[in-house]
Amino acid sequence: MLANDGVDLTVEPGEIHALLGENGAGKSTLMNILYGLVEPDSGEIRIDGEPVRINGPGDAIAAGIGMVHQHFMLVPVFTVAENVMLGAEPGRGGPLRVLDRRRARREVTAVSTRYGLPVDPDAVVGDLPVGVQQRVEIVKALTREVDLLVLDEPTAVLTPGEVQDLLEVIRGLRAAGKSIVFITHKLKEVKAIADRVTVIRRGRTITTTSPQASEAELAALMVGRTVSLEVVKEPATPGAPVLEIAGLAIDDDRRCRVVDGVDLRVHAGEVVGIAGVQGNGQSELVEAIVGLRQLVAGDIRLRGESVVGRRTKEILRSGVGYIPEDRTVDGLVRDFTVAENLVLNLYDSEPFGSRVALRPAAIAESARQRAAEFDVRTSSVEAAVGTLSGGNQQKLIVAREFTRRLTLLVASQPTRGVDVGSVEFIHRQIVRERDIGTAVLLVSSELDEVLALADRIAVMYQGRIIATVSPELPREQIGLLMAGVLPNQPGETDQPGGAA
Repeated sequence: MLANDGVDLTVEPGEIHALLGENGAGKSTLMNILYGLVEPDSGEIRIDGEPVRINGPGDAIAAGIGMVHQHFMLVPVFTVAENVMLGAEPGRGGPLRVLDRRRARREVTAVSTRYGLPVDPDAVVGDLPVGVQQRVEIVKALTREVDLLVLDEPTAVLTPGEVQDLLEVIRGLRAAGKSIVFITHKLKEVKAIADRVTVIRRGRTITTTSPQASEAELAALMVGRTVSLEVVKEPATPGAPVLEIAGLAIDDDRRCRVVDGVDLRVHAGEVVGIAGVQGNGQSELVEAIVGLRQLVAGDIRLRGESVVGRRTKEILRSGVGYIPEDRTVDGLVRDFTVAENLVLNLYDSEPFGSRVALRPAAIAESARQRAAEFDVRTSSVEAAVGTLSGGNQQKLIVAREFTRRLTLLVASQPTRGVDVGSVEFIHRQIVRERDIGTAVLLVSSELDEVLALADRIAVMYQGRIIATVSPELPREQIGLLMAGVLPNQPGETDQPGGAA
C-alpha cells in the first residue's frame, strides 16, 4: 500500500507550516520518514539546500530535526528530567561515568524558561496532566538544539485552555527562529497560527496555500469534496428515561473524590452533552456507567434496572454502545487485527463464534463490509490495528459500536483525532442514532461539538453538575459555567427539551 506518492514539502526558516490531510493521507508517514523512523523508497530530503540521508532518529536530531509524536514517547514512572535525558544521558566522572541528574535538571529548567514552557524537572511524568506532558515532549526536543520541530496532532488530547497555551508556545518558538511543521485536523487552529498550509490527499501533495483560505475551502481540499461543517438535525422528540443516575459519588485511583453527588437523566431520542474542562470528573462518570469503575455511593439505572455491580460485558450486551476517550487504552487491542477488533464485544455471539470457537470467515466478511461503510482505511482487515492512523483507529471503534442496535450510546470524545470529513460522518451517525430512539450521552472537550449535537447540556465542574442548560444559551455563558461561575439564575432543567 503506497502511503506517500511523490510528496513535495518545503518548510522555510522561522515559519509555522501546517500539514493537512484526511486520516490515512500519509502525513505521519511523511514525518516519520523525515525523523528516520521509516525508510523512503525514493526521493530526497534537503536541509539548507544540501541533501541528507537520515537512517534513524539520531541522524534526524544531529541534522536539527525534532519530533513530538501524536502518542507521547514518555516513560510514565520517570521524572521529567529523566525523560528528557533519555538517549542523550549527561555523565560525569572518569571511566566509570555516572548519570549527571543535576545537569539534566538544569537543562530542563533553562530550556523551559527560555521558551515559556514551565515544567518541574523533578515531577513524575505519570502524575502530570496531558497538557504538561506535551510540554515535556517539546522541552525534550528543544534540549537537542533542533531547528525544525514536527508536532503531530499536538492538540488532539488538550483542553481548550491548554490548546491556547500551546499555540502561544509555538508562536514563541517561531519568534526564536525555529521552524514548525504543525499536523492537525482542526482548521480553526490552522487559520489562527499557520504561515502556510500544505494539503496532502491519499499520499499526494494537492497544494500549498495561504491560511487565508476559508475553512470550507481547506476542508474541501483535504477530502476532495464539499464538507458540511455544521450539524443538521431536527428538534429532538424525547421518550422515556433510559439512563438515570442518582446521587453518584466516585473516587479516582488515588482515592480522591472526583464525582460528588451527580444526578442525571438521559431520555430515549435525545442527546445530552456534558460540557466541562477535562479533569472535572467526566472520565470517571463515563467509566462508572459502563462498569469500569466502582461507585462510592449512588445508583445507575438502565431502563429502570440498576446496573451497579454488573460486569462491563453484561452492560454492553444489554444494548449500551461505548466510545472510550482513549482509544489505545480502552478501545482497541493494537496487536489484534482490524477484523478481530471489530468483534471484541461480540466475538462469542452468532454469527462470529460460540463459546468454543471463532468463525474467521464470518468475522472477516463482516469486517470488510464495515471497513467500507465507515471508510476505515487499511491495507487489509487482517492487518494489525496498530498499523492504522489514529483517526482510522477511531473510525474502527465507531464502526464497531454503530453497527448493532443500541438503547444507550455513551460517546466520550467521539471525534478526537479525526479529519473533518470523518467528523461530519460521525456526527451524522450520532444524530441518526438519536432519531431512531437511542439515548445518547455525549462527553466532549470540544465545546463546539457539544453545542452542535446536544439537545441539553449538563455542565460539570469539580465533580458536580452545576447546571443543565439549552444549547441555545450563549457560548460565553456556557464557558463561564465551565469555569464554575454561576449566574444568579442558571436556568437548570432536567427535563427533555427543556430550555435555560
